[in-house]
Amino acid sequence: MHENFFHKLKVYYEDTDAGGVVYYANYLKFLERARTEALNSIGYSNQKVKKDFGLLIIVKACNIDYKKPAYLEDEITIRSFVKSITKTSFFMNQIITRSDENIVEAQVHLVFVDAKGKPVKIPDEIYSKFKPYFCDTIKT
Repeated sequence: MHENFFHKLKVYYEDTDAGGVVYYANYLKFLERARTEALNSIGYSNQKVKKDFGLLIIVKACNIDYKKPAYLEDEITIRSFVKSITKTSFFMNQIITRSDENIVEAQVHLVFVDAKGKPVKIPDEIYSKFKPYFCDTIKT
């Protein structure tokens, strides 16, 4: 069984449209925050990855399914886990819930790149710290 990262947040006025519904693009921001906190929880930050390894972690693709809206002042949780991994990238599944209800599901393809934007091998040090969060699918 793989482990999950969890990130909780509250929906603020700035996240919503005039009707108090979360604007669709803001879910991408929520997902980014959760991925950043997941990285922090294993002892890294985007700046540390850049400083220590000269690498960036970029989003190559994102597939998002909006199931139900979130509203002003909702308390939501983003659950994130690594679905599969290759030598240079990984797919992170992220599910946003309100109470026990799934409201958004996303699969994000993240790639490690050098300063020129060329994909590079995930550093062993980072790979090993992410390992408990991998689902059982590892690709070569």
